[in-house]
Amino acid sequence: MAERGLEAGFSAAALHELSAITHAGQDADPRVIDMSAWAWCSIDNDDSRDLDQLTVAQEQADGNTKVWVAVADVDVLVPKGSALDAHAKHNTTSVYTSTRIFPMLPDRLCTDLTSLNPHEERLAVVIEMVINANAEVTHSQLYRAKVHNKAKLAYDAVSDWIEGDGVLPEPAQVAEGMADQLILQDAVAQRLRARRHAHGSLEFETLQPHAVFEGERVVAMRQQVHNRARQLIEEFMIAANVCTAQFLAAHGHASLRRVVRSPERWERIVALAATYYEHLPAYPDSSALEAFLAKRHKADPLRFPDLSLVIVKLMGSGEYVVEHPSSEAIGHFGLSVRDYTHSTAPNRRYPDLVTQRMIKSVLMDVPAPYSPDELEALALHCTQQEDAARKVERRMRKSESALMLTGQIGHVFEAVVTGKTSSGTWVRVFSPPVEGMLTAYTSDHEVGEFLRVKLIHTNVEQGFIDFAAA
Repeated sequence: MAERGLEAGFSAAALHELSAITHAGQDADPRVIDMSAWAWCSIDNDDSRDLDQLTVAQEQADGNTKVWVAVADVDVLVPKGSALDAHAKHNTTSVYTSTRIFPMLPDRLCTDLTSLNPHEERLAVVIEMVINANAEVTHSQLYRAKVHNKAKLAYDAVSDWIEGDGVLPEPAQVAEGMADQLILQDAVAQRLRARRHAHGSLEFETLQPHAVFEGERVVAMRQQVHNRARQLIEEFMIAANVCTAQFLAAHGHASLRRVVRSPERWERIVALAATYYEHLPAYPDSSALEAFLAKRHKADPLRFPDLSLVIVKLMGSGEYVVEHPSSEAIGHFGLSVRDYTHSTAPNRRYPDLVTQRMIKSVLMDVPAPYSPDELEALALHCTQQEDAARKVERRMRKSESALMLTGQIGHVFEAVVTGKTSSGTWVRVFSPPVEGMLTAYTSDHEVGEFLRVKLIHTNVEQGFIDFAAA
């Protein structure tokens, strides 16, 4: 954390502010709607305690479906300019490792007083969306509300039940109407997903292994499965983020947008597709790329995550930019949407908290909390710090992988080339799913090439895994 310019602990001033907070946020503003009786639920990881959003849906008489996404009102307890805000602004994100989480906000806030915990009344910003039979969002509006989480649910258990491989999770069993809610939400999400991919949204399946420890030994690398419940939340959050960006633009506000530009290395993507005897157009085309990815997923699901990783690296990473109502949107190439912001995780990401403050300024009819110059500085800073956090998380995963492979020096593995720089060539081993460096640099290997490698060295502290071509 220190090497990357991130603060691992909270300042004395921030902790002093925290000690003065005695209860969850409250607001007597008559414009805050009471929606606490609704059948809200949260779906997140099994061990998640910082609950940022709730969802609920309702079929309409005209055949449309209304979906509501409630986002935790973090700003009510973490005002701009406070010491707590200063820490969040510096790190800009929570940092997740397999052994410890470095939260953007203290645990007492992000897992309790600003978290949408079950059986607790909380303030939220609600995004209401009308979705027609063609999975188009035909209308949306935002407002503040009181909400009440009726069931805290986990991705894997919900997905198993939806697909008929498990029982309805107990919190959903005891919440009236929750089974019907989950069925309806899943159906709407799958329609949204199908429409999004038909319009060129890219479907990746990158490996995100998590270390499994027995004492001080790493015994396995567990892969996170992108199942139906994760798809449900993903679709609703994408739709909510698009509506939020459009809401701010419609009210004449500049906003922090999350963008992925058209790939500068498109020629290399075209060349990679050609190695599979597939033709992509000469200019960036998300629909053509999505068709290629879908075809490769069907043809070789085992190695598709490695192809996904190569494409992601060739596309380049996302960034935050400021977009003004009068400017042309850059858009998000990977999601194939024009308007996109981050707004649904204010406990975990600072850009979402900034966006929440911008939304509330409109809803409460007060001046915007950030000037265009402030937003520009924040966009650059958030991009840099998010990259730093990713590098911390990646460094920890590499150390975990090195620890697991320490006893396998000399073993030969099947691998794929995932990157090439002036200093070396990077490869990912299929099983276990870890990445390392070819120590003898050669220009003979291209990104996407399959080869056999031999493990020759590991360094746990530095996270080094070195291979030689076998």
